[in-house]
Amino acid sequence: MSRIRERGWVRSLTAVEHPDLRVVCFPHSGGSATAFGAWATAMPPGVELLAVQYPGRGDRFGEPCMDDLPAMAGQAAAELLRLPPADCVLFGHSLGALVAYETALVLRDAGKEPRRLCASATSAPGLCGGGRLHLAPDDEFWATLCELGGIEPGIAEHAELRELLLPTLRSDLTAHENYRPDPGARPLSCPVSCYHGEGDPLVDEPRLKAWAGVTSGDFTLRVRPGGHFHVTTDAAELVADVVRR
Repeated sequence: MSRIRERGWVRSLTAVEHPDLRVVCFPHSGGSATAFGAWATAMPPGVELLAVQYPGRGDRFGEPCMDDLPAMAGQAAAELLRLPPADCVLFGHSLGALVAYETALVLRDAGKEPRRLCASATSAPGLCGGGRLHLAPDDEFWATLCELGGIEPGIAEHAELRELLLPTLRSDLTAHENYRPDPGARPLSCPVSCYHGEGDPLVDEPRLKAWAGVTSGDFTLRVRPGGHFHVTTDAAELVADVVRR
């Protein structure tokens, strides 16, 4: 993968020289490419796992965060388009589902539409956006996210992690709350799969069916155990489903 820059937007989590398929993962608010590290061992032969690294976290910690969701997608798509040709599946979790959707539009317009778009743990683009939580003071901002289940278990009470995560979380939530999809965007033609964590307090399950409207292709909705962060529950089963479909 010589065309993947060490500190660019895309990270290779498995080494596959000539992949039959690429699974490209987009992390949640405050998350980094390492959020999908556990998926690497579950990838079948010939399938390469890539993950997007947003600025302001991980090995890009010193870079300014971005709070413009379509601009983030444009940067990720530009790097994916420079890779050697291969079919790809995009998988986005929470905020990452919206970035993945916008990335799919860019790839489609460049003649490289993904084989499938997988959206996890967020409402469809037309039902997202709005809200002013990103403007709240730090204490209120953090407490509200914890109360809503938007902070991974084990991090909520960690003061040092809180201070590290606050800037990226605020930037990501700004991107999420200010996001407005292009009303004139043509539907994708690839299948769309939606994944919902049972009991997720941040997502109303019936609203997930609106993801069917972003494509003229097939739509499927799967409910899994694990709540908002269901992607860490039986990752091997989820990976198998994403690749199999």
